[in-house]
Amino acid sequence: MEFEEEFKGVSSRILRRAFFSAMRDGIRVLWPIFSGLLIFIAGLGVLIGRLEGWSILDSLYFAFVTGLTIGYGDFSPHFASTRLLAVLIGLLGVLLTGLVAALGVSSLNFVRDSLASRAKR
Repeated sequence: MEFEEEFKGVSSRILRRAFFSAMRDGIRVLWPIFSGLLIFIAGLGVLIGRLEGWSILDSLYFAFVTGLTIGYGDFSPHFASTRLLAVLIGLLGVLLTGLVAALGVSSLNFVRDSLASRAKR
C-alpha cells in the first residue's frame, strides 16, 4: 500500500505531530544509551587528542567528525594506538547513527499502526 493511500484524509500536521511525539518518547527510552555513546566518543576523542598533542576543542571536533562521518582528514592520528582508538570511534558512530535511524523507523511505524487502528474503529 502506498503512503498516500495509507494516510489519505489525514493532515500532514497530524502526521508530523504524531511522528515527533513518538520520537520524543523513543528518545526518553534510549537517552541513557545515546548519552553513554556520546560521552564515550568524546572521552576517546580527548584521549586521542592528549596523545597526539591536540587541544580539547580539536580533539572533540576530531571525535565527532570521525564518529559521524568517518572523518574529513584535516586531523589524523599518527600513532598506532590512537589509530586503533579512532577506528573504535568510527564503530561507535555507526552504532549511534543506526540507533537514530532505528528510532525514526520505529516512530514512523508507530504512527502508521496507530492511524490504521483508528481507521478500523
